[in-house]
Amino acid sequence: MQAYQVTAFDAAPELIEIACPAPAAGQIAVRIEACGLNFADLLMQKGTYQDTPTLPFVPGLEVSGTVTALGETVTEFKIGDRVAVFCGQGGLAEEGVFDASRAVRIPDSMSFEHAAALQIAYGTSLVALDHCARLQPGETLLVTGAAGGVGLTAVEIGKLMGARVIAHARGADKLEVARAAGADHVIDDSEDLRSIVKDLGGADVVYDAVGGPVWKAAFRATNPCGRLLPIGFASGEVPQIPANHLLVKNLTVIGFYIGGYMKARPEVIQQAFATLFDWHAAGRIKPHISHVLPLSQVAEGMELLRSRASTGKVVITP
Repeated sequence: MQAYQVTAFDAAPELIEIACPAPAAGQIAVRIEACGLNFADLLMQKGTYQDTPTLPFVPGLEVSGTVTALGETVTEFKIGDRVAVFCGQGGLAEEGVFDASRAVRIPDSMSFEHAAALQIAYGTSLVALDHCARLQPGETLLVTGAAGGVGLTAVEIGKLMGARVIAHARGADKLEVARAAGADHVIDDSEDLRSIVKDLGGADVVYDAVGGPVWKAAFRATNPCGRLLPIGFASGEVPQIPANHLLVKNLTVIGFYIGGYMKARPEVIQQAFATLFDWHAAGRIKPHISHVLPLSQVAEGMELLRSRASTGKVVITP
């Protein structure tokens, strides 16, 4: 089978032929129909991600496809089932073997592309905003990087939860995407984020996918007793948080990483996925996919993420 493999952190990954894997006990084999790209895939290729696998490895954190074989002890799936898998690695290939505990059936009404695009971005936003930050109806939610893979879902879910949503993104086209997802107010990256948010009454919850100066401006625009979620650092700069300011304004900074929750609190993630599948079936959410590319164009897909040229998700279809 073909797979997009990382063999060295200082070399470009290659599309190569490797043997098709066979499932061990507790695993399922999946013919991969779609794989969602994530910023973490870029970090893995550089060896800087917190969960970078040992070399060589195939990146690709979330997939959907059809079960083709079952390992011993697997009883919850059958051959032919349509599944989504939050796999953590191995998704950028024609086939994969994954722990059955990481897979869920997807409804017939859901496309493979939507199933691959939904897991990490929507799962991150739902658990972060609901379970962690306890976003309440009527509160003001500020989302930075609001047209990106996770940011756009935060806009959509924040609006579903009854919040007033302020979206921050770069350029008129991206701001229009955020507005279409439900943003009540939009702020261009060239504008003064802090002063505009303050003029709008401040933020009760901040969902920041950018870091760097954007985090600093959002931090200063947060209302007393507000909650801040550092979700990602697309700017390349990890913010340093002044504890004395947390004290004076009674602020709470909440770390959230979906991969860590999958290990420590898998039931929270599984419940979130169940909710998201129900919302999708009811037409309440619809993943925004700006690019669908074949496996031969993974490098182009990664560059779309690196340059922040995409909106929503980039999906690879092996």
